[in-house]
Amino acid sequence: MVLSRFWLVIFISSIAFVVISLFSGNSYTLDFIINGKKDDPILISEKYLNQVPVFIKDSIESAPDNTIVIDKIASNPDTTYVYSANTVKIFSGVQKSDGLLPTCKSTLLDLILPLLAYLAFFCGLMELLIISGASEKLAKLLSPVFVKVFPSVPKNHPSISYMTLNFAANFLGLDSAATPFGLKAMESLQEINPDKAKASDAQIMFMCLHASGLTLIATSIIGYRAAANATNPADVMLPCIITSFIGTIAAFLIVGIKQKINFKSASLVIALITLIAAIIGLLMYVNHLDIIGKNYFTSNLSALILVGIIVFTLIFSFFKEKKFAAANTTVFEAFVSGANNGVKTGVTIFPYVLGMLVAISLFRNSGLFEIISEWIAFAFSNMGVSKEITDSLPIALLRPFSSAGSRGFLIDSMNTFGADSLTGRLSSIFQCSAESTFYVIAVYFGSVNIKNTRYALGTMLLVDFICVITAIFVATWFF
Repeated sequence: MVLSRFWLVIFISSIAFVVISLFSGNSYTLDFIINGKKDDPILISEKYLNQVPVFIKDSIESAPDNTIVIDKIASNPDTTYVYSANTVKIFSGVQKSDGLLPTCKSTLLDLILPLLAYLAFFCGLMELLIISGASEKLAKLLSPVFVKVFPSVPKNHPSISYMTLNFAANFLGLDSAATPFGLKAMESLQEINPDKAKASDAQIMFMCLHASGLTLIATSIIGYRAAANATNPADVMLPCIITSFIGTIAAFLIVGIKQKINFKSASLVIALITLIAAIIGLLMYVNHLDIIGKNYFTSNLSALILVGIIVFTLIFSFFKEKKFAAANTTVFEAFVSGANNGVKTGVTIFPYVLGMLVAISLFRNSGLFEIISEWIAFAFSNMGVSKEITDSLPIALLRPFSSAGSRGFLIDSMNTFGADSLTGRLSSIFQCSAESTFYVIAVYFGSVNIKNTRYALGTMLLVDFICVITAIFVATWFF
């Protein structure tokens, strides 16, 4: 219900703002909202040739393609004049996001089709893990901890192994693998959900822990920083781990208090100590490496573990072929069957993703996002927050809505202010330490047709806010 209302507010307010801007003269056309593409110049006016200043008219007439770019208008730098069909079209600024129709197209071609491929492959592997018995063994191993965190989940339930693989993929920055495992976990938890239209306690806890974004190997962030010529691309690794870890603990505590979980459980304490020890050990090892060593280690560890999971699954399935025979199938046929289920899941979530991304597109292109961002930056600056921090806030604000959008802001931030600036580093931490909350809600709950997400959205947004505040303190402390 909350997600539905929020979606409606974004949609209606964005459209209303655009229409008001058009009739008030602040916008010249609505075409870019419908058909425009990201980074395309925006048409702000159209005049006859004799209506433009003389020096511009002369320049246009003498230009080979009747097009000139000047920087004479302070409010609209890099203004482009194009003379065509007896009129001069004036463009200024670039579009922040794809328009409505291009977003529909890119959602299918650039997001859903690749996601279908990931789902098909990893759901095929999951089917092998299920039939071979590997997922059952993993669930038995981790049940003592998971039954404390998820009291409503029966001991040794298959969802435990799926959630474990999802968390592991997130830890290692393997987004393409984390989503299929997570969707399988939601599907498994839905089987024991007494109210199929309402999110269960276990589903909410899983979603909030997943969305808190605990990451040990920030492979993609390191890659972006290396491309931006950072002196030490991996220097944000420790701040990212600290920030995302605090976010995860916050998510666990907030949801745990709501669900009255026993935090004094010995198994929970041991698991937490083990996790902290693993993080400290990893940091100590990485810290003694030089720049090349850090880049080599971080770029290969995740890939090696993923390959290891694939190899283990195939070898274990080979030795357990009798179980496949007992199920009247073979290893390959079981993989194909799982892949088919993955494709069906992808088709199911497509409308949910499409609806959310179109709303976000309208929200960004309408100009409302920039206005809200400026208000928040102004409020922070009046509180004494430095400009280096306020310059990075758009990434933090956009991250819950769009991973691709915030990634674009991140790259632009590093290009504008420098990868080694506080703004560039803080932007990297923002990008790494949180999830695309609205996208995740749409995908995961949409995959099992959950209509009432209860307090999941509010909790996830609160955790995002905690991560933002933590990132600012950690970045200021480190850099």
